[in-house]
Amino acid sequence: MSKLIQILKEEFREIHPRLLLAQALMAPLPVYVGGRLRTALLRMVGFRIGEGTVFWGAPTIVGGAGMYQRLIIGKYGLISAGCYLDLSGAITLGDHVGLAPFVQIYTGTHEIAGSANRVGRLTPKPVVVGNGVWFGARCTVLPGVNIGNGAVIAAGSLVTKDVEPNALVAGTPARVLRYLDE
Repeated sequence: MSKLIQILKEEFREIHPRLLLAQALMAPLPVYVGGRLRTALLRMVGFRIGEGTVFWGAPTIVGGAGMYQRLIIGKYGLISAGCYLDLSGAITLGDHVGLAPFVQIYTGTHEIAGSANRVGRLTPKPVVVGNGVWFGARCTVLPGVNIGNGAVIAAGSLVTKDVEPNALVAGTPARVLRYLDE
C-alpha cells in the first residue's frame, strides 16, 4: 500500500488545484467570448496580469511548483485562443503584446545526457518579450529567447534566438526580413 501511495504522490505532485479551478470555470466560455472574465480568473489564482489584458481563449499553462510567480503579463495585452505557455522558467510579456492563435512559448529545455538516455536534467531558461510585440498565428518561441520592443514575429515562425527591437522576423528558424519604423 505504501508503494501505491508513493506512486500517487509522484504522479499528482504537479497538479495545481487553483489553475484547475480557473480552467473549469473558463471551459464553458466560447472562444472570443468572456476575455475579461478569463483574465480575472487567471489573476484570481495568482498570475500577474496587467490591466486591460484579455484572453480570447483559455491558454494551456504548464509548470512546476512556483509557476504562478513565473508569468508576468503587462498592460493591454491580447492572448488569443489555443496559446501554450510553459512555465518551467519565467515568461515576461511587456505592455501591448499580442499573441495570435496557437502561439507556443517554451522555457524548459533539457541537457543532453548519455547515449542510453539523451534526455538529461531539465534546465529552465526565461523568455522575455518587450512592449508592443506582435506574434502571428502558430509561432513557437524556444527557451532563453529575448524579443525586443516593437518586433513582429510572422505566422508559423520558429524563434530560436534573440530578436532585435522593431525587427520583422519570419521562417524556421526565424530570420530578420526587415526593420520597421518606430
